[in-house]
Amino acid sequence: MGVPTGVGAVINTAKVKPGSSVVVVGSGGVGLNVVQGAVLAGAEAIIAVDIHGNKLEHALQFGATHLVNAATEDVIEKVRDITRGEMADYAFEVIGSTDAINQAMLTTKRGGTTVAVGVAPVGAELKIDPDFLHLDRVLMGCTYGSVYPRADMPMLVDLYMARRLKLDELISATVKLDQINDAFQALDQGEVAGRL
Repeated sequence: MGVPTGVGAVINTAKVKPGSSVVVVGSGGVGLNVVQGAVLAGAEAIIAVDIHGNKLEHALQFGATHLVNAATEDVIEKVRDITRGEMADYAFEVIGSTDAINQAMLTTKRGGTTVAVGVAPVGAELKIDPDFLHLDRVLMGCTYGSVYPRADMPMLVDLYMARRLKLDELISATVKLDQINDAFQALDQGEVAGRL
């Protein structure tokens, strides 16, 4: 359900405005669809962040304008450079990590919005620096892209039919049933950018 979750997080939950800057922390299946949603919303700068270079390269195909490898680069400083010191209007965390949520929050500007799309482990606790709130920033959660199936699914189909939404490109590979364990291992190790 990465397509409605990712696109919906941008269009329905955050309501990204044209010309804005967007950071996407995590470039897997859901993250790629957040990137697509940002393109559809008319975002000007779409910054994909991941620790896997192959996923970042894949994000370019879906509309990312900038890439940040969190394994080798300082994410906050790179976003600051890309946005010419402004920081981002919106940030989306799609990993399910409280550290990644905090990192996403730090990439936003005064009045910026961070959307936690990823599902953190049960029992995880998020600690927020109070300065985040003093700068009029917003942190919001998102379930299934705030999608209303009757309205949003036909819209997504129309976008796909008009070739404005990439679905086929999300499939990284197909595997036989006897290769399922290898496929799950590849997903778990971050070797797959889209879906299997």
